[in-house]
Amino acid sequence: MKYVLIGSAGVVGALLRYYVGMIFPAERLDGFPFGTLLVNWIGCFLLSWLMIWSSEIRSLSEPVRLALTGGLLGSFTTFSTLSVEVIDLFRGGAWAMAAIHVLLHLWGGLLFAWCGYSIAVRQIRRKSR
Repeated sequence: MKYVLIGSAGVVGALLRYYVGMIFPAERLDGFPFGTLLVNWIGCFLLSWLMIWSSEIRSLSEPVRLALTGGLLGSFTTFSTLSVEVIDLFRGGAWAMAAIHVLLHLWGGLLFAWCGYSIAVRQIRRKSR
């Protein structure tokens, strides 16, 4: 049952990722791959929040937690697409845009993960009062 949940959630995450790419195509933003940046920022926030929050919520079963983290968010976020997009930007001579793309992923991802963590900790503290 665990594998079915993870696989089903993975399908949903992959489809969501595809739709975000359709809504924010790089061609519309002067070649900047904002869709990939957006899904990775959202994924950093949600994964960080969910891992902290779910560690305190006993009603969330292990298979459901794995489906949400490894399945849904694992297929929604995409490091491999980031890598290919950066190489494409380099090949097209957009060195500055490639560097900005990498830095926004790195620093923005860390910022959004920290925000997710902080919100989860506050929610847990409020619940324990």
